[in-house]
Amino acid sequence: MKVKDIVVREIEKIKPDASVFEAVEIMLEKGIRALIVEPQSERDTYGVITVRDIVFKAVVKGLELDDIKVAEIASKPLVCIDGSWEIMHAAKLMANLNLARLAVTEGGEIIGMVSLMDIMKVYHCCPHVLKLS
Repeated sequence: MKVKDIVVREIEKIKPDASVFEAVEIMLEKGIRALIVEPQSERDTYGVITVRDIVFKAVVKGLELDDIKVAEIASKPLVCIDGSWEIMHAAKLMANLNLARLAVTEGGEIIGMVSLMDIMKVYHCCPHVLKLS
């Protein structure tokens, strides 16, 4: 099974100069755990800000979420894979890089994200789909 078969296509992007508070509002409103952070310039790369980033890099430090820009705590670069990848290969990459999600591309454009939970759902429903090799 290919990553494009399970990709979650509802993605949200945020500007790097937005406040972390704005990111939290979007995540809560949309019921999502990550936002893609747009590049600051043509030479910059995409990033990602996650609930984990916000909690570990801001909340536990007692920082004011209005005073922190998304770019200050986002993870960069955004790790992307093509939708044609096998799910097991994506899972192995996530394990090797200690990531919870990957951006999925098609024709060089980001079309969605795939998370560990998405892979777990496939495995739970169809364990024969993910062949360990």
